[in-house]
Amino acid sequence: MSPRQIAPRLGISVRTVERWLAAGGEPEHRRSESQSTTTEPFRKYLEKRWQEGQRNGAQLWEEIKQMGFRGGRATVYRWTAKRKEKPTSTSTPKHVRERAPSRRECVWFLSRDAATLDERAGRFLRHLYEHAPKLETASELAGRFAALIRGDDENDDLERWIADARDSELASFAAGIERDIEAVKAAITEPWSTSPVEGQINRLKMIKRQMYGRSGYNLLKSKVLARA
Repeated sequence: MSPRQIAPRLGISVRTVERWLAAGGEPEHRRSESQSTTTEPFRKYLEKRWQEGQRNGAQLWEEIKQMGFRGGRATVYRWTAKRKEKPTSTSTPKHVRERAPSRRECVWFLSRDAATLDERAGRFLRHLYEHAPKLETASELAGRFAALIRGDDENDDLERWIADARDSELASFAAGIERDIEAVKAAITEPWSTSPVEGQINRLKMIKRQMYGRSGYNLLKSKVLARA
């Protein structure tokens, strides 16, 4: 089915469907872990009672309530539920599975210098490269291309990069670069930039948005000249 056929069935816009298909799936939303501020003053006591074997949330709530705790019983229940998920110091779990990084995090890891990543990211990349060696090649090619754009790579040129990328995961990107190779070379070597033009385009869009996009050419021209 095409995006225009999918969109009305899901009740979302065609553009949203196209973005999801291009990304390989729906957006990944994860809530950051939050710490309860109401239980923090009683954390040491709760930890002590937990180590003594008290696992009943209602009983723990009654005890800290006598100590001045003003939160509800559900707050203590959530604390006990999280505490049960953590391995105790006496237990030695055979395997603790880490949360897999999101697609956005994977792209960030692959585009960074391995020396700048933390231990968790480095461990993930080693595991990823072991099971998908082509991604290691793609990461190395991406780094080389970024160096070319910045003008930092003196030992390589664009043609050689395209030749190396033809049989990689970046083959389609390399083909696009090859089609416009003269323009890409000019972007790398010439000091000129389209930034002033982009700034004027952004200014025009801002003026049109102020009129809810309903301005005609003559009115838009008058407003642009009046603000010049």
